[in-house]
Order: sequence, then C-alpha cells, then structure tokens
Amino acid sequence: MHRLLQLLLFYLMLLWLGAMLLLGNLACMPLALAPRRWREPLLQRLISAVFRVFLSGCAACGLMRLDLGALDALDARSGGMLLVANHPSMIDVFLIVSRLRSVLCLMKASLAANVFLAIGARLAGYIPNRNGVQMLREATRAARAGQRLLVFPEGTRTAHAPLDPLKPGVGLIAKRGGVPLQLVVLHSNSSYLAKGWPIWRPPRFPLCYQARLGPRLHATTSVDDTMRRLRAAFERELAAQPDAPGG
Repeated sequence: MHRLLQLLLFYLMLLWLGAMLLLGNLACMPLALAPRRWREPLLQRLISAVFRVFLSGCAACGLMRLDLGALDALDARSGGMLLVANHPSMIDVFLIVSRLRSVLCLMKASLAANVFLAIGARLAGYIPNRNGVQMLREATRAARAGQRLLVFPEGTRTAHAPLDPLKPGVGLIAKRGGVPLQLVVLHSNSSYLAKGWPIWRPPRFPLCYQARLGPRLHATTSVDDTMRRLRAAFERELAAQPDAPGG
C-alpha cells in the first residue's frame, strides 16, 4: 500500500509539473512584447520559482530529499561566471535553477523546441546549441555583461560514470568572456532520468539529491589547459565521498 501511494503521488506530481509548465508557457506569451532588458530577468525568476515549488512539493510528499542549500551562496555573488556542473540526470537543471533566481542556461536545441519549455526558455534568454558559433558568441556576450550561465560541459547526460569527455566550448567561453568557472557537483542515490530512463518510469523513493560547490577556476590563455584543469577538478570532487544527500 505504501508503494501504491508513492506511485499515485509520483504520477500526480508529473501531471502537476506538466500543467505548470504548459500553462506557464502560454501565460508568458504576452511578455514577448516587453523590452528584453527586464523581460529576461523576470522570466528567469519565474522559472526558478516554478522549479522550486515543484521540488518543494515532491519533498513535502516524501518523494524527494533535497540538500541544495550550498547553491544559495551563488545568489549572493555578483559578476559573471560559468556554473559548470556534472550531468547525471535530466532533473539536474531543476535542482540548480530552483536555487538561483537569475541564471541563463545553455540548452540542447531539442529542449528549446519542447512544447513544455520552448516559450518560457526563449523569453528568458536561454541559449540553445542549435548553431555552435552563434551559441559561443551569445554566451560570451552574456558572460561579459556580468550574467551567470549554467553549462553542462559534458554536453549531454553522463553515459559513462562518473564523467564523460568535456566539450572545449566551456573553456572558450570562459576565456573570451573573462569569467571564472564555478564547479557544481551533483550527487544522487538514484539513476532516475539518467540516459535511457523515461520520465514516466517510477524509481524507488525517496529520491535523494545533493549539490555541493567545488573550486572556482580561472581560464588560462590555453583552452586545452583550462579543460585539463577542469576535468581534474571534477574527478577529484566526484571521487570524494559525499555527505548523505538530503539526509
């Protein structure tokens, strides 16, 4: 009976999330006429709030245990930066963005065309990777303007744990934008929404998620050197024994 109740809550939460995203996309359409300089920060805050409400609801139902407080320190930091995170699960964006009121995401082009995400993401200024040169140009411009960008340097969800090869674009953006790379390390007790795991297939509950801040690195003149240092830092952090997520 306990498992049946968990499954019922799980599917209700998915329906709730879908409804929030779909209605939110429709509701924000009039903002397309608003000036970009205040439309994008507003939409970024609204997306953060929706993600936080959803995760808080999952935690209140006992489906999740969240230990994301380390991310709150980033909201107090000013100036541009690249938030570079490992990417074990599709839910990683929710975990990070839910704690940051203002952040730009570099996202897959397929997600930028998703009916549940497309309008809000576009109006929030999120940068799709549809065109690599244009993505690098827009991301560099945003970094120079003092914005925070969330990047998953593996380019997609991790296929071979603990870390897939890193894409050099993140090092190039940091170099051209003159901003530091702040590592964000994510841990979980579950492979839910990893590659090949559909959103509707239930995991074991509770899902436990923890986010930690790793070191802050500065790009060098050599992108290859920056990427070697970034990978080494990720490998050290991922090898470290995490605290019990959400415990």
